[in-house]
Order: sequence, then C-alpha cells, then structure tokens
Amino acid sequence: MKTFFNTFYRLLLIVCAIWNVCFAQPNLIQIDNYSFINYEVDTLYIAQKHSYLQHFVSKFDSVVAHNSGNINIVHIGASHVQGGTFPHTVRRELLKAYPNFSASRGIVFPYAAAPKCNNPTDYRTRSVGRFGLVRNVYQEHTKPLGVTGIAVYTLDSISEIRIVHRDSLTKFNTTKITLLGFADQDSTFVPILWIDSVSFLPTETIPEKRQFVYDNISATDSFAFSFMLKDSDTFTITGILMENAHSGITYHAIGVNGASVEAFLRCKNFEEEIPLLSPDMVIFGLGVNDATEANYTPTVFKENYLTLVNRFKKANPDCFFVFITNNDSYKKVGKKYHVNRNALTVRKIMYELADETGGAVFDQFEIMGGLQSMEKWRMAKLAQNDRVHFTKEGYELMGKLLFNAIVRELLPFTPP
Repeated sequence: MKTFFNTFYRLLLIVCAIWNVCFAQPNLIQIDNYSFINYEVDTLYIAQKHSYLQHFVSKFDSVVAHNSGNINIVHIGASHVQGGTFPHTVRRELLKAYPNFSASRGIVFPYAAAPKCNNPTDYRTRSVGRFGLVRNVYQEHTKPLGVTGIAVYTLDSISEIRIVHRDSLTKFNTTKITLLGFADQDSTFVPILWIDSVSFLPTETIPEKRQFVYDNISATDSFAFSFMLKDSDTFTITGILMENAHSGITYHAIGVNGASVEAFLRCKNFEEEIPLLSPDMVIFGLGVNDATEANYTPTVFKENYLTLVNRFKKANPDCFFVFITNNDSYKKVGKKYHVNRNALTVRKIMYELADETGGAVFDQFEIMGGLQSMEKWRMAKLAQNDRVHFTKEGYELMGKLLFNAIVRELLPFTPP
C-alpha cells in the first residue's frame, strides 16, 4: 500500500507540473518602479458590446490545451515597431511564458540591406551589392508594395541578402520560407536559397502573387538569397515569411519608419497579402505620424483606421484588434519643442475604434503619465532626446507592460 501511495503521489506531482506548464496563466513580469508611470492603467480596455475577445481566447485556449493549431498575432506600426525592441520584447515574453508553443518566426524584412535603414535587433541583415529602398511613406511608389509596406531592390547582376538570427533566447527552426518579390523583366527568374553551403530552388513559384516558396528545407534560423540578374533587370524584395509545421504562437511585426495609417492604405498589394499572416489578433501602433502632420484631421484619421481594420477583417472576420494609443510626444518648431496635443484626440478615437470593432485599447498615453510625461521618461533615460522615441530600455519596459496587459485580460486560461 505504501508503494502504491508513493507511486500515486509521484504521478500527481507530474500531472501538476504538466498542468502548470501548459494550462496555468503565466506570471506577470516584475516592472521597475518609476513614480511618474501610471501602473494602474497597465491593462486593456475591452469593448463590452460585440467583442471578438471570446473567439480569440477560445482559440488560444484550444491551441494550448491540445497543442494543435496556431495563434497569429500581427503587430503593425511605424518606427516604434521597425526598431524591433518593442514587439520583440512582447514576442520573447510570450514564448518564455509558453515555452512549448513556439511556432514560426513569421514575417521579416531585410531593412539593413538599404543604406541608413535600421534593422530589428533580434536578427541581422547582411547584403552584397547595391540596394535601393521604397517605403510606403513616399507619395509615389516606384515599386508596388505589399503587407510589409516597404521594399528593397537591386540592379546589380550579382547580389545577396543574408538573414542571421541573433537572439539566443528564441528558437524557431524554419522549414519553409516564402520570398515575396519579383523581377521586373525576366518572369522565369528564380532566386537561389542558401542554407550553410547547400542551395535550394523554389518548390513552387507563384508569379501572379509575387511568391517564391521553398518548402522541406533544412531546419534553420539563418539563410541567404542570391540573385544573378540579366543586364538591366531588377529584383525587388517586399518580405520574407519564415514558417514551420509546429503548433503554437507566431508574433509577426511590421514596421516602417515615418508611416501613417494612410501610408499602409497606399500599398497596392497590402490587402492581397494579409492572408499570408492568418491574423487572429492585430495590435495597431499607428498614429504618432498621423498626429504630427500639418493636415491632421481626426475624422479622416478615424476613417482611414476603419478602412485598414476592414482589410484585416476580410482575411479573418473574427480577428481581434488592440489599439495602442499614441505615446506622449513633442514636435520641434525651430529650436523649441512643443507638446503634441493631438495625442488627446488620437486617444479618444482609439477608444471609439475599440467600441466600434469589438476590440481593445492599450492606453500607452495614460500609462506614461499623460500630457508632458515624455520629459520625465527622457530624464529617466527611458526616452530619446527627440521626445518621440523611447530608448532601448524604454521600449523594453513598454513591451513588458503590454505583455502584462495581455496576460491579465486575454490569456487567463480556462480549462475545458
């Protein structure tokens, strides 16, 4: 009998351990205490009527409970996202909280292939040859843009782009890569994928969708594409989608320096490419650049946002939306900085958008401390001297706050 109870007790401990790993709500991250931060606001406002939250939570719970299926989160914004620290902090904390549910890396872009274009911190871009840049902030696009809102292109006869994973805390083991791009003249041209010293040709090419698919490749997080073009031809890259067959969580990040909501609406192939990301939740971090423009009009801003929301809803009618309010920021006029009061109307519109779309709001503005709080963040070395952007420490802090807000409101796992 004693042996039976010992065996039963051990099995009970094992079951409890598995339950804690797979089913328990993850722990909140401990945040450094700053007197000027409004920690009480570090939660999500969730629309009470027609909310799509339950659909997202149910799917998330199903993925965790059965280790089957995928949750795709898309974080889209401007420089706060392109820099990478903010979204990657949320990604890393989610994957730390659910270590058995790391799916694919998702969409990436070789930003640093173009001169003076900053790259996210979790991977490095190396290039051979000369590359030009097209961003959605340009009024006229010399190349059609897609879901990433940005493109690099090369005219060199021989060129290369290499993606090197550099975060030891996250592993993805990519086994399928889709290169989004096109040659201007030679419709039969195919880029060559290199993993270590082994080359791969596409297993599928879809010219009408500007896709080159490389499936069943060696599991990797680092790879290169080489381009051998005919004279006067050009090859354009608009994104690289990294996937694998694992169930779990994928956190896509899309960012373009200086982008507004309208800038993404100008991307010709944006709506067509959204289904590649299979969005279950979209985190919107757009609005700072809109509110800085001289012709900023709240009604137009809201209309543009609703148009962008509807483009995502066409890919998934049950998609759940989280709107991040603008951070407190300043505009430089001459040699002086003036607080940008448009953040107040943007904040109001974000709450309206959440109510009208059944979404949620992460009130970054109030968390910071409201109007003119940017100065306090800057003095604490959490924000840069331009009074618009955060420092690395500031972005990491904001990412942890967003993760905590998501955990509190969206991921309280309920056993079936």
